[in-house]
Amino acid sequence: MNQPPDTHSKLIGYLLWIFGFLGSHRFYYGKPVTGTLWFFTLGLFFIGWIIDLFLIPAMDKEADYRFQDGQVSYNIGWILLTFVGVFGVHRMYMGKWLTGLLYLFTGGLFLIGVLYDFWTLNSQISERNRMDQLR
Repeated sequence: MNQPPDTHSKLIGYLLWIFGFLGSHRFYYGKPVTGTLWFFTLGLFFIGWIIDLFLIPAMDKEADYRFQDGQVSYNIGWILLTFVGVFGVHRMYMGKWLTGLLYLFTGGLFLIGVLYDFWTLNSQISERNRMDQLR
């Protein structure tokens, strides 16, 4: 069976799991609904967060199958979004300079843009990588 490209990293997944009671690792692996649930319930009252410690390898494998590999790294994009998202650096990294600058001067468009990016960053990177491969 053909192995998918390694688009997501278990190491990054576990790093984000440390903040996982806020849903970071779930957003990273393309699970925005449960990521939001974790955010508002502190990882399902920390129980779901602890269980996720054992689920990360499966979430990583699923993400590798779901998302398009390419020049833009999911790992770099997610680290930038998670730790400096309000400054728009993750958008600049993807070549979205105008919205990156807008985020820089508006606190991630008043944090609503950052939340939007938590929901959609994987698909934004996939689309960018798909377009790069068509060129």
